Amino acid sequence: MKGLILSGGKGTRLYPITFNRAKQLVPVANKPVLFRVIEAIKEAGIDEIGIVIGDTGAEIREAVGSGKRWDVDITYIPQEAPLGLAHAVKISQQFLGDERFVMFLGDNVIQGGISNLIRQFASSNWNSQVVLTAVDQPQHYGVAELDEQGRIKQLVEKPRNPTSNLALVGIYMFDPNVFAAVHAIKPSWRNELEITDAIQWLVENGYAVHPYIHRGWWIDTGKPIDMLEANNRVLAELVHRVDGFVDQDSKIDHLVTVERGAEIINSVIRGPAIIGEDARILNSYVGPFTSIFHHTTVEESEIEHSIVLDHSRIVGVPSRIADSIIGRDVEITYSPIKPKAYKMTLGDHSKVGLL
Repeated sequence: MKGLILSGGKGTRLYPITFNRAKQLVPVANKPVLFRVIEAIKEAGIDEIGIVIGDTGAEIREAVGSGKRWDVDITYIPQEAPLGLAHAVKISQQFLGDERFVMFLGDNVIQGGISNLIRQFASSNWNSQVVLTAVDQPQHYGVAELDEQGRIKQLVEKPRNPTSNLALVGIYMFDPNVFAAVHAIKPSWRNELEITDAIQWLVENGYAVHPYIHRGWWIDTGKPIDMLEANNRVLAELVHRVDGFVDQDSKIDHLVTVERGAEIINSVIRGPAIIGEDARILNSYVGPFTSIFHHTTVEESEIEHSIVLDHSRIVGVPSRIADSIIGRDVEITYSPIKPKAYKMTLGDHSKVGLL
């Protein structure tokens, strides 16, 4: 089998964090979401991966490279515009050839990986397998309606009046028959070739499409609140370690990771949390569910339930920062007039003086 990762979206719901950064490269627990997807596919035994890229393709190429670090071969497939998931399959036909493949959205995080799914599909005679999970607001997703025997009856992309709460989670498995489907369907009202329409075509034309109900957690990291939730989930599952320096005046618990080159000085860190390479935490408090990325400084400040990207500085902030995503090269310092709380989503290269 081969792998196909879709990384062409612009990530507008994560602005300003993604204004000049690929959304798939925003880190969760100090690792870009796209890297987690590549690792999940590699762990399933697949080492040929195509990545569909769009406007942020240059940044993704630079970050991922040839795939050598994961011992996989990466092929980049440019998509001229975000014309739908089925369009991404269509333009990837030359790379995929006649092999079965798994398609994984590059901004999704799922519990448990996909190894069992891949083994199940590879040993079956199904033409497709789609992963579904129950959600609270199905109108925001592709939705599957099942019949009494548990077979897929109908799929609809972002229905106004959903007939089911089972959403497609962004992981699909296909055999080459999907190419007939993507060439047969027409653009939707959004002017996109919808993958739900392609799967529906397979169903209506007698192909075997198997639904798989995922019982664990799954998060589409499309919005800041989703990114924070994904960070929470992954931090809670990490095997924590201390590779950096922690002085005798600091207190950290067993749910804290301190990466190589990081320094913790006269500070308290309560996990689950992760402090990135060459970061510096001085006279500060870092609370649960916080990820501090590499080369970042937190000094004389308090922060919890937040994500801080690389090369940022948080210095002398008198009130605790919480529920925030702070971009790259951000500087947050103290100003004289104090409100009691701060809540921020800051873009890259920002400088904010807190009042």
